[in-house]
Amino acid sequence: MDYAAIKSLPEMFFQQAAHYGDKPFLWCKQGDEWRAMTWRETAEAVSALSQGLRLLGVEPGDRVVIASENRPEWPIADIAIMAAGAISVPAYTTNTTEDHYHVLSNSGAKLAIVSTSAIAKRLLPAAQRSPETKTVIAMETVLDSALGIRIVSWGDTLDQGLTVPEEVDAGLAKLQRTDTACIIYTSGTGGRPKGVMLSHGAILSNCKGANTLLSGLPDYASGSEVFLSFLPLSHSYEHTAGQFFPISIGAQIYYTAGLDKLVADMATAQPTIMTAVPRLYETIYGRIMRGVTQSKGVPKSLFLKTLDIGHRARTSPETLSLGDRALNPLLTMLVRRKVAKRFGGRLKAFVSGGAPLNPEIGEFFLALGVRILQGYGQTESAPVISCNPVAPIKIETVGPPLEDVSVRIAEDGEILVQGELVMQGYWNNKSATDAAIQDNWLHTGDIGEVDSDGYIRITDRKKDIIVNSGGDNLSPQRVEGMLTIEPEIAQAMVHGDKRPHIVALIVPDPDFVKEWSAEYGDANDPNLSLTQTAFQTVIAAAVKRVNDKLNTIERVRRFHLIPESFTTDNEMMTPSMKIRRHVINERYGADLERLYGG
Repeated sequence: MDYAAIKSLPEMFFQQAAHYGDKPFLWCKQGDEWRAMTWRETAEAVSALSQGLRLLGVEPGDRVVIASENRPEWPIADIAIMAAGAISVPAYTTNTTEDHYHVLSNSGAKLAIVSTSAIAKRLLPAAQRSPETKTVIAMETVLDSALGIRIVSWGDTLDQGLTVPEEVDAGLAKLQRTDTACIIYTSGTGGRPKGVMLSHGAILSNCKGANTLLSGLPDYASGSEVFLSFLPLSHSYEHTAGQFFPISIGAQIYYTAGLDKLVADMATAQPTIMTAVPRLYETIYGRIMRGVTQSKGVPKSLFLKTLDIGHRARTSPETLSLGDRALNPLLTMLVRRKVAKRFGGRLKAFVSGGAPLNPEIGEFFLALGVRILQGYGQTESAPVISCNPVAPIKIETVGPPLEDVSVRIAEDGEILVQGELVMQGYWNNKSATDAAIQDNWLHTGDIGEVDSDGYIRITDRKKDIIVNSGGDNLSPQRVEGMLTIEPEIAQAMVHGDKRPHIVALIVPDPDFVKEWSAEYGDANDPNLSLTQTAFQTVIAAAVKRVNDKLNTIERVRRFHLIPESFTTDNEMMTPSMKIRRHVINERYGADLERLYGG
């Protein structure tokens, strides 16, 4: 494919659909059976929905929200919105009503597309309050009515669109690479999500770079690759790497129902390439190691020997003896092939992104013969900036920049990025845009260095954002601010970078502690109350009240109470009254580890 000649994402899709025709494209499970939509069927649905959207009043430049789990209707909706000249606005299925309201009202969305009734119950109240949102398209049966909102069915919208299919080509001809394709909301330091505007060209640039990067895979060829999609398509990583990139190389896409179904679905789909976040590798690593721990004798010895020789063969081959070299092929037959079967037996590469990968876990998989390529990016760069190539893999780095991407390190160590992949800016937020893009360079907020081979190593994060092991971004200040509103809590620090969930250190309100101790505890030593079960229960109730207002990724799973306040005297707070996270992490590191089960 000539990526440079393509003007828009819908144009790319329709070109591929014309080329692959009746070959299978999108797979989903219906009951116990997997069924595929062909490229031709998908293109017909995209055309019909695009025209249906126009008939519902959607015009070029309008914003349309998609709130749905991963399924074939998701890319159909996404591409149809863009083909109509409108702007796609993905929304997380875990969004609360307030989250949906912010996305709808901030983007000024004219219309929303929703899948299930469970999602609709949170989105419709937000749509009722949003001044611009007038219509909701329901993929399935949702609520019977919503005051002030027109609800139309997915099927009826497609049927109406089928009456005027010839207008799709005329709309496509008007699209340009510089037009905004989507607005993807991501958390910022202020706590409220900001809408990142990405052009068609930005995502096409990512697709081109990914194609060049992965062309070194064995038997890599357009039309022959298979992807298994499980990360939310509302996340920029899956939106590009799990949807538009597979389209660009004519790949088949399977949609799994969730992490609990992933292993079984791998066996069916037999993916050749998978985009995933560190959480997946952590989960698989844990399962494998639990099995190894429970095994005894020869199987355990063979597995550990495979890890040892595999690691040394990759990092220090000179340490291998003649016996090690002779044994290694046998270990591939006895151990590595069994591991490969867990992933369907055809996997050529995992591409890890969305969050930093623990190098030890990366080395674990590489030693077992599972190719894992760690990359780096952010929503503001569409999102991939760099990635390890097929060879050589430096798992402790995030690889060199993709093709056509320029990276330089600022004087303060911040990673700066330039190229077509950079966002157009934050929607209706000029001040944030001006802070992020200076002199045509995107300021990533990450600190790093570039080695002699051009590989980037991330050493620190300049911006104060938590990126959990699932690749989700969240603002710690937002969660902390909501915790400290509760009367029982004076101060809080949440933690969860590179972790599967959020935990918190909580300083109880001193007045509340005294009052509670006087009534239920020891008024002479109020700090004793912190360890009492009854007091812990009271704080837990306060945390639950906050969690009920937060979306899934922001919720605090466990907490630890500490007796001392964060002050300037103990250096846990700056003169401007901001908490010093690194100081608190050092002082209470052991307590934080215990919260994660360490």
